[in-house]
Amino acid sequence: MSLFSRTLRSPVARTATRTALPAFRQQAARRGYATEAPKAGNNSLLYGLIAAGLVGGGAYYALNQGPTDPTKVKDAASTSQVDYQAVYNAVADVLDSEDYDDGSYGPVLVRLAWHASGTYDKNTGNGGSNGATMRFAPEANHGANAGLDKARNLLEPIKQKFPQITYSDLWTLAGVCAIQEMGGPIVPWRAGRKDGNVENCTPDGRLPDGDKGGDHLRHIFYRQGFNDQEIVALSGAHALGRCHTDRSGFDGPWTFSPTTLTNDYFKLLLDEKWQRRNWKGPPQLEDKKTKSLMMLLTDYALVTDKGFRPYTETYAKDESKFFEDFSAVFKKLLENGVPVAQFSEVVPLKKVEDQTK
Repeated sequence: MSLFSRTLRSPVARTATRTALPAFRQQAARRGYATEAPKAGNNSLLYGLIAAGLVGGGAYYALNQGPTDPTKVKDAASTSQVDYQAVYNAVADVLDSEDYDDGSYGPVLVRLAWHASGTYDKNTGNGGSNGATMRFAPEANHGANAGLDKARNLLEPIKQKFPQITYSDLWTLAGVCAIQEMGGPIVPWRAGRKDGNVENCTPDGRLPDGDKGGDHLRHIFYRQGFNDQEIVALSGAHALGRCHTDRSGFDGPWTFSPTTLTNDYFKLLLDEKWQRRNWKGPPQLEDKKTKSLMMLLTDYALVTDKGFRPYTETYAKDESKFFEDFSAVFKKLLENGVPVAQFSEVVPLKKVEDQTK
């Protein structure tokens, strides 16, 4: 059960440039924005399947073998070997889907990037995005990673198309693409992560549980080197997506527009009346007015904990400040545990809509 579970937002048609950029494409859009529950919606519907199936006895998680055999340790490609903007465009091209959640894979790609990176432990120096160890059964089958096979499967054809890119660079780049294409800030991204092997898998339990409070958040995030302000800023990713009972056990979206990144998560935390949901699932809150939104106990700690609340109030009032701080902390999350010497310079990754200007 992870804190940064599932991410998304409501539809609005948009025109975007394809990977090759000569033509335009019309997508079923994720740029929609809403401030109230839809008149007739499907907030109670659940999407997705159980995460990657069990793979026997320490065997590796593999989608396809061949030129990009995921069992192999692989050094990162240089910026001259991979057109990372083309990789970005390929990811952007598969984000929208009427068949997945609220119409976008964007949130689950953010979750993949986060969960692949959030295993970092500053005390031991292991974990983090370097290695892409969720390719292997021990980590792929951790409870917090349930459902992330959807994201990994989605990205596999892109990996096959760009075989020089490492999985660890691809997963983090995809998360940045999803953030930017869902209306969020530009996130500086650097290439250079290596792919590891099964021996590099981290133990279970390094990702947060949604049914706990502020002390648990600090225990998880301080271990990664984050402070209270960074914890709150990173929590703003919950403006995106929804929880699923067949993954985390929780149910529902955090906001009315779960495929667009805004500061609504913080506004709703402060402005709505929240009550315990009366159901058979794990403890969670629902908004008293529409009962269509949810908050985890870890979310609610951002308003009840005196250390977290001032930052929650700041971000609720000032979306630009939230975007500025979120960009910085998401970059830090994706780079934790990666030796500095491995990194390239920042790779400019333009949003699709900015590539025709």
